[in-house]
Amino acid sequence: MPIICPTILATNAEDYKKAVEKVAGFAHRLQIDLTDGQFAKPKTVEPKDAWWPAGVKADVHLMFARPLAAARTVLEHKPNLVIVHAEAGGDFNAFASSCQAAGVKVGVALLAETAVERIAAAMDKIDHVLIFSGSLGQYGGLADLKLLHKARYLRELNPEIEIGWDGGINANNISQLAFGGVDVFSVGSFIQNAGDPEHAYRTLERIAEETGTT
Repeated sequence: MPIICPTILATNAEDYKKAVEKVAGFAHRLQIDLTDGQFAKPKTVEPKDAWWPAGVKADVHLMFARPLAAARTVLEHKPNLVIVHAEAGGDFNAFASSCQAAGVKVGVALLAETAVERIAAAMDKIDHVLIFSGSLGQYGGLADLKLLHKARYLRELNPEIEIGWDGGINANNISQLAFGGVDVFSVGSFIQNAGDPEHAYRTLERIAEETGTT
């Protein structure tokens, strides 16, 4: 079943709380976006201050130049998944081992210009790949559907891999993304900036589910 995953992106604790509260009543899974102010600007709340409601799965997306220390901090909160960028520095094997030791899934994000080949050798350590078509550290990106070729290649490499998409998801393109092989839809502005966030969420959920049954 397709998963609609509202994203939480905030530079201070007050905005973070508001963003979580907007979706906490209906979302089963969230993506917490954290930035370091270098790999992605502006700087968000600190990893130690990330939180989510009890009973909700959280994917933590680390837009950090060197994410290992931040990953180890958020692992203490027991997220569902931690995502680092293929373009980031540091020891990926140490990151993956830390996640596995904590019982947390391993995720990797690919910027638009980054080929799947960049992570092919490490696929046996990766549970989730996030195809990133947005703007780092910002809501309101555009969905470049040409990037769906990555989903096809990832599925060839590992038919069981979970494939996410981040950037520009809306009611006009989610069916194409679902048909193209995306499993998890990380949605920012379409939900967070909606007059009725739950209605926006349910609309995306319905379209994605209908696509999956055709």
